[in-house]
Amino acid sequence: MGIFRNGLSKTRQSFFGRISQMLGNSEITEETWDDVEALLIQADMGVPTTQRVLSELQAKVKKEGITRSDQINKALKEVLRSLLTDPPPMNISGRPLSIILVVGVNGSGKTTSIAKIANRLNNNGRKVMLAAGDTFRAAAIEQLQTWGERIGVPVIANKPGSDPAAVVFDATSAAKARGCDILIVDTAGRLHNNFNLMEELAKIKATSAKVVPDAPHEVWLVLDGTTGQNALEQAKKFQELVDVTGIIVTKLDGTAKGGMIFSVFNDLKLPVHYIGLGEGVTNMVFFDPDNFINSLFDEN
Repeated sequence: MGIFRNGLSKTRQSFFGRISQMLGNSEITEETWDDVEALLIQADMGVPTTQRVLSELQAKVKKEGITRSDQINKALKEVLRSLLTDPPPMNISGRPLSIILVVGVNGSGKTTSIAKIANRLNNNGRKVMLAAGDTFRAAAIEQLQTWGERIGVPVIANKPGSDPAAVVFDATSAAKARGCDILIVDTAGRLHNNFNLMEELAKIKATSAKVVPDAPHEVWLVLDGTTGQNALEQAKKFQELVDVTGIIVTKLDGTAKGGMIFSVFNDLKLPVHYIGLGEGVTNMVFFDPDNFINSLFDEN
């Protein structure tokens, strides 16, 4: 709970913590609803999700006979919690080798997230290998190799500009030969509307499936929490390109706008598996809906 509360302090202080101060101890009026709506939009919840929260909150207030604005806080907390589903079990066990494809635009924290998740899995006794499939950026290959050395996880890479599918083929074969449990594949993160990227992801998927049936078993999309609703637009584009199975939200500790998490569930209908709450290698944590909600509100 501590890492959640500390990591989400900016969001709590900026928006959700202000709800109780803003509402005060007065009768609920039209203005109250305008204030709540404005606050949710400011928290980067997006219009569709804000409207859903508002209508459910109004229905709850009516049903429970709430008349004073200071009682809205608890009701809002319950409505927001109902939006979040517990993440389903990740499909990364029950077979000799599971393959995770990680996608997302450059700058979203993709390569760092891969390393942090690999470190978690490695520490939990899973034998992990990484594939440097983002061959378009020499920096991405170097970054992954540096992380691999730091966390003690092997990285299969090739020269910058080489065929990403060939790297994935080599990595999948190597992971199989070395008895690894999990292979995590980094992919190029050029613009989300790029047709080449779509072709490339399809090729990578097909290549991994040649060596391991049904691969990839998970496709995780990394979203930068500081970009809020822009990240949601990127996510919709990636959903068109590839069957995304789950979301990783990075840099949530650096933003006051944690509301986009609710949009991920409401607009994208996808589970959030991990959230990044700091720079450290251990600051990538499992998403826990209860901890997340409790950390957004001031303890009364």
